[in-house]
Amino acid sequence: MAARRFADEPAYVLHRHDWSESSLILEVFTRNHGRMALVAKGAKRPSSNLRPILLPLQPLHLAFGGDAEIRTLRSAEWMGGHVMPGGDALLSGYYLNELVLSLLARDDPHPGLFDIYAQVVELVAGQHADALQVVLRAFELLLLRETGHLPLLDAQTMTLEPLEPGARYVLVTEGGLRLAGAEDRNSLGGHQWQALQQALDDAGGLAPMLEACAPVANELKGQLRALLNYHCGVRMLRTRQMMVELQSL
Repeated sequence: MAARRFADEPAYVLHRHDWSESSLILEVFTRNHGRMALVAKGAKRPSSNLRPILLPLQPLHLAFGGDAEIRTLRSAEWMGGHVMPGGDALLSGYYLNELVLSLLARDDPHPGLFDIYAQVVELVAGQHADALQVVLRAFELLLLRETGHLPLLDAQTMTLEPLEPGARYVLVTEGGLRLAGAEDRNSLGGHQWQALQQALDDAGGLAPMLEACAPVANELKGQLRALLNYHCGVRMLRTRQMMVELQSL
């Protein structure tokens, strides 16, 4: 039986590493096939047309084939758009990629999340540091919801009791959403959690999430970071560690 071939597949490179003196192994996020691994033969050669194209955070169309765990890249075409981000935006883009790599299984399509990711990457490329935080929080919530790691945000997780709009609640790794205590500094009001749940339920995708996250981005940061680290199985994500080290310099 002939190996299957696919063409014109929207994709982004999440990570790449050397496979031989002239080739690369790519981890890519595709719209219709999910996260997958490809070998790009000869991509490291100076004469290769793939060399300047296979970069992270750039919209691509890929052609590939094969039935093995690692398929073979046939061609790649840059789809234009934003330039490669730098500084905080670049680190934020790498952070997005690490989350996708850590939380999505291979060969598990998430076309809706891919479309959100594409919008977020475009926004990240043109945002200042303050605005980046809102974009990142929105994507974190949508990714956690997509992968089944986010509890309902309009009810207490253990009791399923509806939230009181005037009370304060906190999101914890193993207990979900619960009533906040005096020690919980970054709690949110019940009405704020309810607004986030409404944005998650909204068919509008990213825009409602950005609006809901804007007033609470700082309070969400630590809570979502702990939840993400827990489900990624790490104490601290590599890109987060890099940010800490750069700030210490």
